Amino acid sequence: MHRALVWAAGSLLLGSLSGAAAAQQPAQQQTSPPPLEIGAVAPDFALPGATRYGVLKEPIRLSDFKGKTVVLAFFFRARTRG
Repeated sequence: MHRALVWAAGSLLLGSLSGAAAAQQPAQQQTSPPPLEIGAVAPDFALPGATRYGVLKEPIRLSDFKGKTVVLAFFFRARTRG
């Protein structure tokens, strides 16, 4: 389950980067929330989960791990030639 969460986090980051490039808006309309402070509680979010056998039917939610320690990792060159 932990590998699925890490994989989903990487998928979300890649998806958000490619989606942001596709949906460019004028600079005055782009507003992003301020970054979280160190030690702040993360907002709930959902990510598509995946295993080595394929994508999971249900998304993985941060709230599914309430009360547990969660580490999100992103490997930007994973599964690439670079």
